[in-house]
Amino acid sequence: MPQSYTVEIATSMAAIDAAEWDACANPAVLPAAAGQDPGERYNPFISHAFLKAAEASKSVSALVGWAPAHVLVRDSARRLTAAAPAYLKSHSMGEFVFDFGWADAYRRAGLDYYPKLVVAAPFTPATGRRLLVSPDAGEAARQALIGGLRALREKMNASSIHVNFPTRQDWDDLGAAGFLRRTGQQFHFVNRGYGDFADFLDALASRKRKMIRRERREALAGGIDVERLVGRDITERHWDAFFDFYADTSARKWGHPYLTRPFFSMVGETMGEHILLVMAKRGGRLIAGAINFIGSDALYGRNWGAIEDVPFLHFEVCYYQALEFAIERGLKRVEAGAQGEHKLARGYEPAPTYSAHEIADPRFSAAIAQYLRRERAQSDLALEDYATLTPFRRDGGAPQEEPEEDGV
Repeated sequence: MPQSYTVEIATSMAAIDAAEWDACANPAVLPAAAGQDPGERYNPFISHAFLKAAEASKSVSALVGWAPAHVLVRDSARRLTAAAPAYLKSHSMGEFVFDFGWADAYRRAGLDYYPKLVVAAPFTPATGRRLLVSPDAGEAARQALIGGLRALREKMNASSIHVNFPTRQDWDDLGAAGFLRRTGQQFHFVNRGYGDFADFLDALASRKRKMIRRERREALAGGIDVERLVGRDITERHWDAFFDFYADTSARKWGHPYLTRPFFSMVGETMGEHILLVMAKRGGRLIAGAINFIGSDALYGRNWGAIEDVPFLHFEVCYYQALEFAIERGLKRVEAGAQGEHKLARGYEPAPTYSAHEIADPRFSAAIAQYLRRERAQSDLALEDYATLTPFRRDGGAPQEEPEEDGV
């Protein structure tokens, strides 16, 4: 007899049992479709602890335009078999998949683009599973989850569904279900079995190797020290200082910080072993910092800030310290967030990102589909161009050193 499923909507992560959610989000084993990577086994941004902290800290709420509406699929025994972290949005901020032009076109046509339904990890441009189907559930559970998203969109009279930064497998499944597919680019460090940071430098062309050594040296000139903190080593003093750095940088970039101060204490308490905090200090005074989240495969650089303008300190704290940590831990890659072509020269390589979209209005859906076909072609060309700009040696031989020169 076929399994029957029911769909529920939870307006708070606190209403969802953490063990049930995490059994779908980060199970011990992830099955893969033929020839595809299912994603990493533990991704911090879809964990119950991360999503609950975002809500409990008021970083995410209807008041800030992120109304939680998580879609849950239960089997006939009331077991949670699939879920999706979903939010009704009244704006397009904090998503890093930009649809402002689509919203403007809706407005000019006299239609409402908001609310829209977004499936994502809030404020987090990091790839991960979005259709959180339990490994022991069948394809019917996945289809019930997609059907639940569509039913919620219709019930709330939302214009559209947007699934941001899914894995390639989720992207393909959503495409097969009729969603429009979009691509983008980021820059990721790929750990090719390096023994240490010096081993990584040996893989670079001589000029880039010298540039990185010079940047690291100059970043730490003038008595600056950098420390890496994980778990219990991170104290409230560190969070206080880091939030000041983060809030200052966020105010200059976006006008206000997305994440509240309590969020950092909450994630530090509930998932501290999955957090790397890199802090720089001069004479004992903390002056800059970057927060990273640790997955089973990847290190994710998220937020940075500083109260002193020190040349190259951003590169040291955000990029080079992250690379060293990932190499030491044997992590496969470092994802340092959205955008940033300057990462190419520092050992980060182009990588595709994905999103999937369903537009309720068939006229706009057809127009956006046409636009996305052209955009995907441009994205593919950009990835090819970026791949020619990586700093790695192409001779395959031993690294050759050149004399040090002044300047960068």
